Amino acid sequence: MKREELLLYGITDRACLKNGKTLAEAVSEAIEGGITMLQLREKELKGEDLLNLSKEIQLVCRKHNIPFIINDDVELAGLIDADGVHVGQDDMPAYEARKMLGERKIVGVTAKTVKQALLAEKEGADYLGSGALFGSSTKKDAIYMTMETFSSITQSVKVPVVGIGGINFSNAHNLIHSGASGIAVVSSIFGVDDIKNATAELRKVAELIAGID
Repeated sequence: MKREELLLYGITDRACLKNGKTLAEAVSEAIEGGITMLQLREKELKGEDLLNLSKEIQLVCRKHNIPFIINDDVELAGLIDADGVHVGQDDMPAYEARKMLGERKIVGVTAKTVKQALLAEKEGADYLGSGALFGSSTKKDAIYMTMETFSSITQSVKVPVVGIGGINFSNAHNLIHSGASGIAVVSSIFGVDDIKNATAELRKVAELIAGID
C-alpha cells in the first residue's frame, strides 16, 4: 500500500447518518470530499446483511479507486476480495490475517502501546491505528491516549500510523508534528449534514499533519 492512501481514512457508522442518507450515498460524498481509504465498520450487522452491504460499498470504492477495508472480519475480506482488513488487539494477529489474505492485501492493526506497535510491525502489519486521542463517540469503551504516547508509537515503528478517536476539524491540528501519516475519522465525516464539505476541510488538515504542501 502507499502511505498517502492513509491520509484521510474514513470509517463507517450507519448510526451517525443524517437526512435519511444511505451508506452508499454517504460514502460517495465522502470520496468526493477527499477520503483516501474507507473501512467498513458496522458492528451490529452479521451474515447476509453484512455481506450484501460490504459488496455494495465495495462497488462504490472500486468506482473511485479508493482502497476498501473490512473491520475485523478476515474471512469476509477474503470472500469478497476486499483490499484488506483491520484487526484489533482482541482479533486475529496480523501474521494470521496475512496468511489468509495473501501478501498483496492490506493488513492494519490497532496499537495502543509501543509494545503492541512493535509486535504488530514485526508480524507484518502494513499500518497501525492508534488512539483514542480525543475520546470516541462511536466506541463507548475507548481508552484515552495521550499525544505523548501517540508520538512515541509513531517514532518506534517504520510503518505508517494513523490517529483515531474523536478527531474533528477543531482538534485535528494537534496531530501536526506528531509523526502521524494520516487521520481516521468516523462521526466528523458520516455524522454531519454536509459530508462532502466537511471531508474537504478535514483533508486540508490531514495534509498538514502528513507534511504535504
